[in-house]
Amino acid sequence: MAPQRGTGSGAEAELPEYSGQYRLEACLGSGGMGVVHLATSTSGLRLAVKVVHAEFAKDPEFRGRFRQEVAAARQVSGAFTAPVVDADTDSPRPWMATLFIPGPTLSEHVKRNGPMPPGQLRRLMAGLAEALRDIHRAGVVHRDLKPSNVLLAEDGPKVIDFGISRPKDSELRTETGKLIGTPPFMAPEQFRRPREVGPAADIFALGSVTVHAATGRGPFDSDSPYVVAYQVVHDEPDLTGVPPNLAPLVRACLAKEPEDRPTADELMRELRSVAASYDTQSFIPSQREREREREREKERQGAGWTAVPAPGPTADPGPGPGPGPTADRDGDDYGDAYGDKYRGEYNGEYRDTNPGRGVDENAGAEEAAGTASGTGTGTGTGTNTGTGTGTGVGAGPGVGAGRRVPGQARDDGLGSGGDRVGGRLRRRALLVAGSVVLVAGGGFGSAQMWGGGGGAAPTPQASRAAAAAPALEAWATKPAAKNRTAPQCSYGAGKLLCAQPGLVSALDPADGSVLWRHTVEGAGALSTGVPPVESGGLVQVLAGRSRQVQALDPDSGRVRWERDVSAYAAQRYVGGTLLLTSADGTVTGVDSATGDTVWSRRIPGQPEAYFTSFDGDRSAYVASVTGKGAAARTRVTAVDPETGDVRWDARLDGQLEPVGTTRDGSLFFSAIGGSYPDTVAVVRYDPGTRQTVRVELPVRLEQAHAVVRGDVVYLLSGASGALVAVDMKARAQVWRTETGVTRGSAPVAGERYVYFTSSDGRLLAVDVGKGRPSGQTASRLGDPELITSARPEPVVIDGRVCAGTLDGTVLGLDGNDPASW
Repeated sequence: MAPQRGTGSGAEAELPEYSGQYRLEACLGSGGMGVVHLATSTSGLRLAVKVVHAEFAKDPEFRGRFRQEVAAARQVSGAFTAPVVDADTDSPRPWMATLFIPGPTLSEHVKRNGPMPPGQLRRLMAGLAEALRDIHRAGVVHRDLKPSNVLLAEDGPKVIDFGISRPKDSELRTETGKLIGTPPFMAPEQFRRPREVGPAADIFALGSVTVHAATGRGPFDSDSPYVVAYQVVHDEPDLTGVPPNLAPLVRACLAKEPEDRPTADELMRELRSVAASYDTQSFIPSQREREREREREKERQGAGWTAVPAPGPTADPGPGPGPGPTADRDGDDYGDAYGDKYRGEYNGEYRDTNPGRGVDENAGAEEAAGTASGTGTGTGTGTNTGTGTGTGVGAGPGVGAGRRVPGQARDDGLGSGGDRVGGRLRRRALLVAGSVVLVAGGGFGSAQMWGGGGGAAPTPQASRAAAAAPALEAWATKPAAKNRTAPQCSYGAGKLLCAQPGLVSALDPADGSVLWRHTVEGAGALSTGVPPVESGGLVQVLAGRSRQVQALDPDSGRVRWERDVSAYAAQRYVGGTLLLTSADGTVTGVDSATGDTVWSRRIPGQPEAYFTSFDGDRSAYVASVTGKGAAARTRVTAVDPETGDVRWDARLDGQLEPVGTTRDGSLFFSAIGGSYPDTVAVVRYDPGTRQTVRVELPVRLEQAHAVVRGDVVYLLSGASGALVAVDMKARAQVWRTETGVTRGSAPVAGERYVYFTSSDGRLLAVDVGKGRPSGQTASRLGDPELITSARPEPVVIDGRVCAGTLDGTVLGLDGNDPASW
């Protein structure tokens, strides 16, 4: 479809055909500050592209505000927002592209369907509380939460439009005498002290939005914005029509003083019973059917609740889109971003089932009429996650073997984990008017792209073998009953080796039984967020801030030798050798079996030798970058860890980070580009032939972790949760899935699934063949006051997948049947 052109004068008559690389296909909404267009990326992703009017693009102050909006959206991009895919704030017409998410706004839904019933209202409030918790933990205050900025997606509410949000460290300030916001949903301090607005203002807005959803009006209602402003500051809210069990909580949100309102975390605790019905895993089809069967079994046994099923299949489509208003009656800068014309059936890919009518050039004053109504029948959903403090590229101390470890050549110091409330979030059924209504929640959101060679798919032989394999018994173990920190685990010496602050444990992978425990004394002991590793036949541990390496007997956990490594900047176990790098670049090789020094030397051409190593590879790799942008070059050196000899050395184009190897000796890299640490391509280098293959990603990935299996590289974005598979043999990206898991662990690839953990303590699995979500565990939350430096990476052992969770539990599950989790 050709781009829709404005027929008015000025900026509206100059709508661009392209924004960056994205062809603008149609207008989704328009408002005073800009227009939102539908677009499609080269990989097939549907995008909503926000383009600023030409007249405002010339205003330096507005450009500053737009940059702040993009920065805020990037910070919180994840499960509760439309993830940012790309943006250019310096373009003649600044623009930002986010993932297109079908679904009506709350404003549209209430206009069409009237007030929400109590059950749906409670779920909305729970979803928004989770969203605000994620936003506030990212250091952002939205400041304009209102019904038209709440998108009712299939997988739960999404908060959109960060146009007047403010990061806590922003240098932009509200001008004296200028009020920014929408009066019916503004907090008293936004009128009285606009410079002092904080997260509590969003909580006040949540209360107002909840009243609107419950009654069709706000708690302070008048045709005059000045009267509304007076009411917000001085009058008590009108909660007539709000369900009695929610009214006290809503009233607390609407307290006049910010300090009297609950925080998002406190709201979640109050809404725990709601969160418990907000089941993420029931959105994975196979798990959803299992849950339904369990509930039917409860009914047959007379346990739990009883419901009379409606005739035929029962499903909850959620708030379906109706007639198609795409303009913003609440005065948004860009209008409502999603018109009904583009809300049809969504089943992995988008299909326009009934167009309806579009938007005229005066959108923002009237609704565009439409008669289409679509139903959301998509198989994908998004997950609800907490947040960390972000990632950075740098050199720091760490330890590990057989995989990338945070704190080495790349320091992925992820901060405090999300503390999502609610335990196992089961999907529940409610008896309403004689029919069963299923409660929806957050899970995966899937956007598939097919092509290439499909090299990620399991072979028929592997699939048959997996199907024939007996089911593995699941287990859950807490190595230390009172320790609520995430165990970091690895596999070695036939045992699952796990570390928590002050404790090392060895578990039997078959049943989770604790074989031995070793206590590490001293402040900061084992606080590095790195698992123990097996090297030289012993269990190797870096003992916290004391920087004491301990080598433990694998059968008893007793110390066999120890060594002070506080003088060294970094450590890396490779095979049977411990590599210690000093500040001056000298590398010392230590025999892991005895603790004796074997060799010491500088690595030619590598003044700072911070090593990376990978499972099954006997080499250690050093990569250093010179130059920036198009002039960047990466020097890569492969070192024999037993002797320190250089095996090969290469100079490659671009800023590259090693991510894995293959059996033939090829080394894979993530290619980094842009002002953010974005992965823009995947590179394969064969040292035997000195040939390089580069595959560009259709859409760059922020803060991506990667894992290699065979010819396929899987990358998980720590910012947006996008998971992609790149087949280097086919030289193409073969699929992309939006998991919604922000700040997740590095992925681990098995024969049939990719596994990773989330910031709310879940273990997730995605099918390697098509990128389909296949299973996830319940959320397990730890102490919210503790900081987790890295999400626990899963460990795959003979068909079983094991992982630590945030509450201190280690899980052992059948890796061939994620739907059973």
